[in-house]
This record gives sequence, structure tokens and C-alpha cells, in this order.
Amino acid sequence: MARDTGTDAVAGGLETLTREDTAAMERYRRAANYLSAAQIYLCANPLLEEPLRPEHIKDRLLGHWGTAPGINVIYQHLNRLIVKTDASILLVTGPGHGAAANLANMYLEGTLTEYFPELTQDLAGLTRFVTWFSWPDRFPSHLSPLYPGVIHEGGELGYALATAFGAVLDNPDLIVACIVGDGEAETGPTAGAWHSSKFINPATDGAVLPILHLNDFKIANPTIFASMNDDELTALFAGYGYAPRIVSLGGRIDEDLARAMAWAYQDIRALQQRARGGEIVDRPRWPLLILRTPKGWTGPSDIDGIRIEGTFHAHQVPAKDAKKNPKHLRVIESWLRSYRPWELFDAEGRPAEDLRAACPRGDRRMAMNPHADGGAMRRPLVLPSLPDLAVDVTTRGHVVRSNVGQLGLYLRDLLRLNRAAKNFRIMCPDELESNRLGAVLEVTDRQYVWPLPDGTEQTSREGRVMEVLSEHNCQGWLQGYLLTGRHGLFPCYEAFVHIVDGMMNQYAKFLKSSLEVPWRKPISSLNYLLTSEAWRQEHNGYSHQGPGFINNLLTKKGYIYRIYLPPDANTLLVTMERCLQATDSINLIVSGKQPMPQWLTYDEAVDHCRVGASIWRWASMHHGEDPDILFACSGDNLTLESLAAVSILKAEAPEWRVRLVSVTDLLVLGIPQKYPRGLDEAHFQRLFPLGCPVVYNFHGYTAAIKQLLWERPRNDRFDLNGYREEGTTTTPFDMLVQNRCSRYHLVIQAAQKVAARHPERAALAEALIVKYERRLAEHRRYIREKGKDPADITEWKWPGP
Repeated sequence: MARDTGTDAVAGGLETLTREDTAAMERYRRAANYLSAAQIYLCANPLLEEPLRPEHIKDRLLGHWGTAPGINVIYQHLNRLIVKTDASILLVTGPGHGAAANLANMYLEGTLTEYFPELTQDLAGLTRFVTWFSWPDRFPSHLSPLYPGVIHEGGELGYALATAFGAVLDNPDLIVACIVGDGEAETGPTAGAWHSSKFINPATDGAVLPILHLNDFKIANPTIFASMNDDELTALFAGYGYAPRIVSLGGRIDEDLARAMAWAYQDIRALQQRARGGEIVDRPRWPLLILRTPKGWTGPSDIDGIRIEGTFHAHQVPAKDAKKNPKHLRVIESWLRSYRPWELFDAEGRPAEDLRAACPRGDRRMAMNPHADGGAMRRPLVLPSLPDLAVDVTTRGHVVRSNVGQLGLYLRDLLRLNRAAKNFRIMCPDELESNRLGAVLEVTDRQYVWPLPDGTEQTSREGRVMEVLSEHNCQGWLQGYLLTGRHGLFPCYEAFVHIVDGMMNQYAKFLKSSLEVPWRKPISSLNYLLTSEAWRQEHNGYSHQGPGFINNLLTKKGYIYRIYLPPDANTLLVTMERCLQATDSINLIVSGKQPMPQWLTYDEAVDHCRVGASIWRWASMHHGEDPDILFACSGDNLTLESLAAVSILKAEAPEWRVRLVSVTDLLVLGIPQKYPRGLDEAHFQRLFPLGCPVVYNFHGYTAAIKQLLWERPRNDRFDLNGYREEGTTTTPFDMLVQNRCSRYHLVIQAAQKVAARHPERAALAEALIVKYERRLAEHRRYIREKGKDPADITEWKWPGP
């Protein structure tokens, strides 16, 4: 029975099903359910033309049956909606483990045959089709980039809805139907994503039709939503701002669902027509469908006296030992025969004509929607002129700017240049101005549609900035935006980007798989900008000090991602331009927002970023030739300390030969066999000679550098400094002292290594060690008394030219 909480007005004819229509829909659904179950079990005899025998059953039964029938009925009714209206609809399936259902529909509509010519619509092709599911080197059991029409594979539940909303931004003619499983709906990311509808502008964006599929059970437990009655569900989603409508299984499932789909479509178009006609639609309430069906609907009612249909026992593979257990084999045969496949396929194994006629044609098939192949839709950005925005570094280290603040000017111009194209957005968790990117608000607003309190600034219905205090939403929106052919940036506090660790993992896997699919075209890279970084979170304290996102990214394939640690504004600008031009990668840029000394001219920054790591001869002693000791650095604050250490040694030990190497593109440290940007060994040793000790001052956890260096010869010459999980509310310099990354620690380390390598210099080395250990003790006393860093730290300038 359908519960209507919105208008009953519907688009003409959509809601009406004749008896013939109902019979045809029942036939199509039998075919889709049969093919879904057959994929799980069969490797032969796909139309049951002979009695089912053990050799017809796969040795490994994998997949998920429980959610498949619900996906099939949704897919079927969306197909009908498309056929009746010619709407452009893309399907995002949150319960991606129900892939057998999606594949069944793709096979019936002919999409799979176009992408996989071996899957012909005949008996031979049908045999291959059922066999390939969960088969080595063929079809995985989850949705995957291998399948057409997929922009979200649902491997880790919770991210489908945000991805769907990202896909419709700036896509005014697109509707994304998003199936949300009731187990998935329990997740935090989904809970936050329901609010995404408040950001969608019906005048300029497309629409998302959420379809909450309630089949009551997860793997082994009831879902929370299963315990809620219709009134509670209606109140919940009305409170979120939707117009919900509930459809429950009954004798009139097709009639009720057809009316609900028609109502939802009419409401979407009515909202859009009003807004596009110039009306300000206050609090637009988008439709939302809730579909109740039993878990494993139409499957075995019971096996061995245990109830299956309508329980968690239907979640994965009922009768999993059917190959060896004759009783279970009979259950499976009886179940499969209940769909009467001989009525649905002809003698040659072709789907009946009426089944194919029920499907949309061409790119109106959901799996063929052009937006699902974002690479084909992608257009390059128009990029600002970097030299016009570069910092004029006339005296090294004496010009002080916010690196990220300078980047804000670049992004402002980028938004202005691409205003008409509407293909670039910034997704940020309420931190745009906090992270010194406020210049973009000179040319755009934040987008938000619902009414806001007085005092709200620079927020309107049309903006290129999406801000919400949900990193999950920002990540999901950006994924949907990129995968449908656009560009974007995700700025975030460094410590809290970990909230999307799981989402990044899943996206990296999606990206790797996509690169192995020949028909998928390159998409824009996912660009993270991490600022408010650990070394200048001394004011917020220990909870805000966490640079470990780098380590998580390093677990992925070396060709999937890049990690950049630009030391100043000009290198940050050059790096960002490279990232916005790059495709098929995850780019991580870490840069502080606080005012910092500027080191490189624009031309120097271009050369430095081109190679990723270089000797700064101007910052070295004796021009960096034949070094006794080598300082390496990655990260703006860590570079500052390394330069300060060199300046101390220039004054205290001018005869020592000190080289400074700046590493901006972190992956150049790895071997090229694993990391495409890795330096070949000859180049690596030109920077880091085998016999020279290296003191490496690194922005993050030292395990990241160890991972990159461990296959380099003589890697024991590297002494690594980094964040040691020490911090509190303290002074900026004390953060470096507590983690043993300060200039004083570097001088001490250098002296120890020079003395070990050159015993004739041990006396001076010992004097330096004693002196700077004393300075460290004095620092501790000073900050406790004064509550600030001393002037020789805060006012330090690079002494060289």
C-alpha cells in the first residue's frame, strides 16, 4: 500500500497500469530475479533445460541474494519512467553487494553485450553471463568500475547518497536515483548526507531521488529502520526536509510503485519548472521514496526448517552447499524453476521481445547514461596566469606571505575564468575563510537554498563553494562531481581529513580499477588541500595535531596518488596548477596558512616542482658541493627550521660543507619501479651521495619516509625527524622542540654526524652540541615564564642573499 504525504497530482498516464502492463512487469521481474539468482549459483544449464546436477553449480558460491529482488523492482520501475518520459536518469546503488541485480538488468537491456561482446543474447552468451559472476578475472560480486553506468561501487556502505548529490550539481537535466539500503542508512555518512538536498538549487542543478530500500535485516541483525513504523519514518524524513512516500509489498506492488514513481517525477519537474521560471522556491521539499520488501523476496521460504525469505538468512547465499548436499540442490532447482525461465527466453536463449521492449534505448538506459562516463564529459579548465600571481621574492626569506592566502587569489581567478562553464567547485567543511582562502568569495558565494538566519554572509542559491561541517559530504559531493566530468578541490584541516580515510581508500580502489578498464576515459584528479597543519596547531592543541593522512595514502598503489609539500607560495601555486591539469589520480597538497618566509622566485619554483626535489645551492655552504652533512626537508615549517640550522652552521662552523635538499614531490624518494615519479638511482645519489649522512626534517610521521626509502641502497645514512605524537597547547617553536625537529636539534644532529665522519672536527662539534643543548633548556624556561617564543626565533631572517 502506498502512503502519500505529498500531492496526488501525477504526470499524465504514468500512474496508470493496465492488466497487461502488470503482467508484463511481472514477467520482466521474474527474468531479472532469475538471472540474479542464476549468476550466484550456475556455471552451466542456464535455462534449466535439463535437471539441475552438481556439475552445473559453481564450486565457490559468492554474492548477495537478499537485496537483489528489491533492486530489480526499483530498476524496472525506473526503466518504465524513462520510457514514458525520456528522462535522463542515472542510478547509484548504495548496496553495491547486490551487483547481480544490476548486471541482470544490464544484460536484459543489452548494455553488457555492447561492452562485452562475448555476452551475446543467446544460449552461449547467457552461459558466459551467469558463469562470469564472482569468477576469477571476470565480474566481481560488488559493483565495480568494470561495469558501465557505475560511479559508486558501494564497497564500504554509507557514501552513495552524497555521491549522488555531487553528480547532479550543475547538471540541470539529470536525475540521479539513489538506492539507499536500510543497513547503509544507519551509517554516519548517510545520516549527514540527507541534508544535501538543502544545497541543491532547482533552477541550476539536477535532482536526486532517494529510494530507501527497507528489507529489515543486515548480515545478521535487524536494521534500526526495521523497528520504525510508517508514522515514525514519515516524521523523520519530513523533518529532514523531504516529502516522503512509502510503498509496501502487497498484491498491488506494481500499481503502487508506478504511482509513487510518477508522483516523485512530477514533483521534481514541478519544483524545477517553478524555479526555472523565476520563482524563489522556499524550502523546496524534494520527494523521497521508501520501499518495503522482504529480504530475499521470491527466494526459498525455508531450508532445513529454517526460515529464509524475510530474514537475515537470505542476505548472502542460501543453501551454500548445494553442490554437495542433494537436498539443498533440490531447493535451489525448485527455486530457480519457480521463475519459469523457459517462458522468458526463446529456444536459442534470447530474452523474449517484450522483456527487451520494456527497457529504454540508447543512452537513455541507466547503465549507458553519458554522465556515468565522466571522462567523456570532461572539459579542461581555463587556468589563470601564474606569473601574474607569483610572489616577488627579491630578498630570500624577507618577504612574508600566507602561502594558502596567495593560493586563494589563484582560485579566485580560476573561478572567474570558468564561471560560464560551471565545471569547478570547492567542497569545504566550513573552513574556507579559516584556511585563508576567503579571496574566492570576491567572485562567488557559498551555495545554500533553504532560508538562513540574519547575519549570514556571502551565501546564496548560486555559488561555487559548498561548505558543510561534514567531511563525508564534502568527499562524497566531490567524488560525484568528478566522476561525472567536472573539477574540484577539497580544502580541509589536516587533523580532520582522517574522517574520510575510509572514503579515500574506497575511491583509490575505484580509481585503480578504473585505470584497468579500457573504455573508461581519464577523469579530473581528486585534489586535497590540507592546511591548518600540525605544526601551527599549537593554539588548538594536541587534538588538532595529526599529519597521518600521508601514511594512509602511501598504502595505495604508487601510480594512483601524488603527495606534495610545497615550501612556499610560489611552489604551492605551481603545484596546484599541475594538480588541476592532472587526471586519474589523488593529489594531496599540504601547506600552512600562517604567514611564512618566501624562498623561491617563480622561475625557480617551476624548475623545483618539475623535478620534485633539488639542491638549494643558495641555501647550502660551499654551494652544496662535496658535502660533509646533508639537510633534507619537506614541508614549509620544517624547511624553515632546516634553513635556520644551516644559518647557524654558517656562523658557527663556516668550514663545514653543508648541502640542503628540498623535497616537494614526496614520491620522488621512492624507486621508479613502484612510483612513476621516483628518481632513478643515479639521480637520487646525485642529490643524496652514498657516503654522506642525511638529517631529514619531515612534515609528518617518519614511517612515511622510511617506507619510501627502504629499497634505496645504504638507507641507513638517513636520520629522520618528524612528528612524534608530541604536542599540546604551546608556542609554535615549542611544537618543533617537543618533536625534536627544531633548528637546535638539527645543529646537534649535524655536529654528531660530522664528528663521527671527521674526528678532527670533534672539538668544535662537541662545543656546538653543548651550546645548543643549553639553548633548548633555556627555551623551555623562557616559554614557561613568558608564554611566547623569544625574539631570536620569531624575528629570525635568512642571512644570505
